[in-house]
Amino acid sequence: MAEFKLPANSVVKEGKFFKNEEAKNKRVFKIYRWNPDTGENPRYDRYEVDLDACGPMILDALLLIKNTIDPTLTLRRSCREGVCGSCAMNIDGTNTLACTKAISSVPEGEIKINPLPHMHVVKDLVPDLTHFYAQYASIKPWLQTDTATPPRERLQSIEERRKLDGYYECILCASCSTSCPSYWWNSDKYLGPAVLLQAYRFISDSRDEHTGERLDELEDPFKLYRCHTIMNCTNTCPKGLNPAKAIAEIKKLMVARH
Repeated sequence: MAEFKLPANSVVKEGKFFKNEEAKNKRVFKIYRWNPDTGENPRYDRYEVDLDACGPMILDALLLIKNTIDPTLTLRRSCREGVCGSCAMNIDGTNTLACTKAISSVPEGEIKINPLPHMHVVKDLVPDLTHFYAQYASIKPWLQTDTATPPRERLQSIEERRKLDGYYECILCASCSTSCPSYWWNSDKYLGPAVLLQAYRFISDSRDEHTGERLDELEDPFKLYRCHTIMNCTNTCPKGLNPAKAIAEIKKLMVARH
């Protein structure tokens, strides 16, 4: 479980409490708020949401709050189907997707919502993923080949295709990387679970012809070997993937080539 941690020297204060006196079936959402334009310290605002007027997911409640209670609330969202990864955030102490996290799955009491932990915050529930995406780009996440392009496509056998299962499904929501203590302390040099899983996805692809070069790029004390198999990444992945296994497979390939 990845707990949200505030930046150093931050002071959080309780903010407004938006009450809904008419609602009978309601939950309180305690949401992290911070606006860099005001110069104020971060705070938590609390909102009473009428569950009878709300969809079943956390994202439904956040959109209801934004559309009917407080339009200043800022968050990312897009597909609403657990495919794009835009609405990743820390809900009740766990990194997950707001669109696939059911309100009913959170124990009774206030539902506490924070941005992904240990990331610079742009505003409210929106983390700055610039560095995360730059790390993703650094592994060259596309097929690299030297042979001539075939007339139609590069073929794979059924067995070769199955080797990608559990890796290609990653949606780059960053839930796993931001739950990893090694990534918290070394994100400037350690690539983190999400990016390493993506790296292995291409290393294990039979159509890619640059496996050696990819492994050479990862042969580094920090890029790969800062992983200490804490398993937070696997425990929190909202898609049920296993980044720790992908990292272990890369390490095995490193050993086999020496």
